[in-house]
Amino acid sequence: MATRTKDYYDVLGVPESATADDIKKAYRKLAKKHHPDANPDDPGAAERFKEISEAYRVLSDADQRKRYDELRRYGGAGPFTGRRPGARPGPAGGVRFEDLGESGFGGIGDFFSSIFDFGRRATGGHERQARRGRNVELDVDIPLRVAARGGKIRVTVPVREECAACDGTGVAPGASLEKCTRCGGRGTIAYEQGGFAVNRPCPECMGRGEIPTQACSVCGGQGEVRSARKLNVRIPAGVEDEARIRVPSQGERGPGGGPQGDLIIRVHVGRDAFFSREGHDLVCEVPINLAQALLGSRVRVRTVDNKKVVLRIPPGTQSGTVFRIRGQGIGAEGERGDQLVRVQIRVPEDMSDRGLELARELADEEGLPY
Repeated sequence: MATRTKDYYDVLGVPESATADDIKKAYRKLAKKHHPDANPDDPGAAERFKEISEAYRVLSDADQRKRYDELRRYGGAGPFTGRRPGARPGPAGGVRFEDLGESGFGGIGDFFSSIFDFGRRATGGHERQARRGRNVELDVDIPLRVAARGGKIRVTVPVREECAACDGTGVAPGASLEKCTRCGGRGTIAYEQGGFAVNRPCPECMGRGEIPTQACSVCGGQGEVRSARKLNVRIPAGVEDEARIRVPSQGERGPGGGPQGDLIIRVHVGRDAFFSREGHDLVCEVPINLAQALLGSRVRVRTVDNKKVVLRIPPGTQSGTVFRIRGQGIGAEGERGDQLVRVQIRVPEDMSDRGLELARELADEEGLPY
């Protein structure tokens, strides 16, 4: 009997009506909680993290989510809960993906095959084939200064790579391979997803159809080991929050000597204590006292490059007035925004008797009530 996999909405804990923002927030919360690096003593964390990432990849893409929702509806009821004429029966009366390719639904079978990393090897063909390595997705926090000007950051990339001790076979020296009893040597196990039969690699033999009589002591028979790769990544100037940066050929190495996957970095721009961002402009607030506002002054203002710029405050400046320092904002696409300085007049809480007397004289002169 097929095993029913979790619904993607259930995986992220959101309703089907969830907005893109709801999905993103749910993913970030769960990914942080279940990331393998945050749970080194939990062997199931990696699988949960993979499941969460898989759900987010589908539901965060509007086009894939639409097609996924269609498949969920057809899988629950209607003409596709049973077999269509001529279709081969899947587990629990479902429909196999190879049949969906002929059903006029625009290659839905190929779509779901890509979601579930469906193996395209023929039954019985368990030889190690060269395949492209998996992409690695990584969330990275950067300060606003780096987002504004660009620069290099150091990241640690968690990857799974072929075990060098057994060359990825999982077999200990002198041992041999035997047929996997869980999948019967097929290399795949059928799961049910909303009434559809989904073939996924057997977790016991990792899709090879065979298991070693004695497992490699280094990788435990998995054929791969976890490692962490240090890498310098260039952040382009003007990068937006939640932007994705693709670093080619820095993902996981391909099995059987296949090409390496990519590293995909999702950028999270942190808040800055002094600056906020408005498009390509940087906004900051600078306090001035009453005398500076009345008589005029010169104040030194820090830029995002930690330089000091002298800003002239003319006499009679009002609180909330904005001054523009050109070319000191966000750099993007060969252009740089400006720095907007909003001055705020700060009135002292405790004034001397002489100060209060002068304030009354000024109010009387200007006809101001108090």
